[in-house]
Parts: sequence; structure tokens; C-alpha cells
Amino acid sequence: MQQIAPRLHTFSGLMVGRVYLIEDDGLTLIDTSIAPSGAKILSQIQAMGRKPSDVKRILITHAHPDHVGSLPELKAATGAQVWASAIERPVIEGKIPIPRPEKDKTTGIASVGVRPPSTTLTSIAVDREIGDGEILNEVMGGLQVIATPGHAPGHLAFWQPVQRILFCGDVIMRFAWGMQRPFSFLTVEMAENDRSMRRIAELDAAVICFGHGNPITQNTAETIRAFARKLGVL
Repeated sequence: MQQIAPRLHTFSGLMVGRVYLIEDDGLTLIDTSIAPSGAKILSQIQAMGRKPSDVKRILITHAHPDHVGSLPELKAATGAQVWASAIERPVIEGKIPIPRPEKDKTTGIASVGVRPPSTTLTSIAVDREIGDGEILNEVMGGLQVIATPGHAPGHLAFWQPVQRILFCGDVIMRFAWGMQRPFSFLTVEMAENDRSMRRIAELDAAVICFGHGNPITQNTAETIRAFARKLGVL
């Protein structure tokens, strides 16, 4: 486990997708990575001297397998509540398949027919719907919910305005070669994602935590704005 800021950590050794842990009176997880990650997440929680039952809530940015794959195992082990947007709720609960982009709205390999298979998730009940502008007083002294649709219809980001910490999910991805838009063949509406990117780029973030890639903790706001300007989003 790696510390990003006081009482904020990310898990080590997960194959795909970032999972974040926030320490308050109880623990909060943001996302859960792919299905095989559950055991590693639980073992790292125990290694820091906490019990699985200390996890009180799991916040979901969006219902893709690399973000909710370990949700069934973690929900069973911790008893935590699952919080997600109303739009992502029926996907998490297995009532509808994961939304896929239309072929005529894709670019690159997606435009020649590369699309993810139709997938319906194992049903996990969402305990609380959260939405744009809502303040989660239980988390980080007041974590703000920001609707950031595009990659997924009900995608959420989370913003702590005092500490200036942003959890952006997959609005922007960061890899060894740099930042990029989310993959088009997995993104329902890229133009909408660009609008969401503009919204988060306008925040004065000191720390940004991605769904994929290492967080940025230095010169953060200008780095994100420069990337958005490069894409013509700002």
C-alpha cells in the first residue's frame, strides 16, 4: 500500500485499475479493480492493522469490470455499503448490460468493429444513490460528487475542495507514456467525456488520483489544464 496524502492510500500490486482507501472514523474504498484483486485488497487492509469490517462504504466511479470486479468479494467480506450513481445502479445490480459505444461514435480500432462483448455483471445491491453536487460528509470531511459522464453514462468523480484532492476515475487515464483520453472502444460518448474533462480541468487540483496510472501530486492543476488544452478541450 502506498500513501498519497495523509489518510489517503492506494493499493499495491493490482493488475488493472486503481483502488483508493480513505481513513476517517471508518474506511472508504473508491472502486475495487478486477475480480482477482479482492484478496490483495483485504490483505493490505489487514497489514495496516485494520479489519475488513472497518470498511464502511465503497464508492463506485462507474460500473466497468476493472472498477467493480472485486465488488462482490469485498462487499461480502466487509459488509460495506455500496454508493453509486442512479445511472450506474442498474448495471451494478445486473439488471442491464454494461452500456457500449455505438459504432458510428467510435474512432481507431473501435470504428472497424472492435467492441467489447455484451456483459452483464453479477448483481450487487447499491445501498445509496449519489449524484452531482452532493456532499458526502462521512468521507474526508466532505467529499463532493461530480457527474462526469462520457466514458460511462453515470460516471462520477469525487472532489475534496479543502485538500484539493480529485478522484477522476477514467475521465483521464495516465500511463508510462503520458495521459490520454479513455479508450474509445470502451467509451460510450467521447464528446461527453471531453465536456467532463473540461469540468475537472477547471478545478484547482493539488492531487489527482486516476482510475489507471499513478497519481499526480506536483504542479497538478497546470498539468491537467495543459493536457486538456492540447486536446482542444479547454
